[in-house]
Amino acid sequence: MIVRWRTVREAARGPVVTHALIAGCCAVFLIGPASGLNPGYGTGAALVESGTEYFRRWGVVPAELFDGGIRELLTPLTALFVHGSWLHLLGNMLFLFVFGAMTEERMGRAEFLLFSLCTGYLSLVAYAAAHASQEQTLVGASGAISAVLGAFLCLFPRARVTSLFPFLLFLPLRFPAWMVLLFWFALQWLAAHRAGSGPGVAYLAHLVGFSLGFAYAWVRYRRTTRVRRPATDTEGDTTSDHRDRAHQDQR
Repeated sequence: MIVRWRTVREAARGPVVTHALIAGCCAVFLIGPASGLNPGYGTGAALVESGTEYFRRWGVVPAELFDGGIRELLTPLTALFVHGSWLHLLGNMLFLFVFGAMTEERMGRAEFLLFSLCTGYLSLVAYAAAHASQEQTLVGASGAISAVLGAFLCLFPRARVTSLFPFLLFLPLRFPAWMVLLFWFALQWLAAHRAGSGPGVAYLAHLVGFSLGFAYAWVRYRRTTRVRRPATDTEGDTTSDHRDRAHQDQR
């Protein structure tokens, strides 16, 4: 009974919102046409047509966002849970899994949920405003996850994360979070300046989300004690993290 009680308590203290967002995105993807697992959308040309209609219904169409009604204004929210391919989904969920847990623990569940949804919404709106004539549908949680990365950089700049860099032969090496995330931001910045106006990755939404996340964390937590332990990992000791947070709350 004691072992079971501890397990329940640890589960209750875990990153519930992060896991729920991951589960929600995965569930939406699996029942949608992009997964190819739902026979209701047909096959071949019928599947392609169903996918196009599905993305236009739940995704953001910049050319229609500001000229439409309430339904169009809600699409930046629904688009956060829609992904266009398995690679798109898995890439986003991996980043959310790695960086979301500690950010959620620092912010708290309710604040983290509102933070993710609001920054994700605003990042897609900003992209749509900058590409107001574009007909290409925009979907994915990248803007919200970029905001989580920005907040993580502000809150845990010295935490260490395991990264794979192509020019280092994809060796799994550990680097400080500030180095990894600033490198990621620089890549997004360069890609955004080289991207054309046609279909592709919404790098601008990534930059906006990252900037919003960093700015929010800096304004919200600049007067509180940051986690400065250089040995802190994204997969770190939750017990010590709870002690640190309890110490911060007493200040």
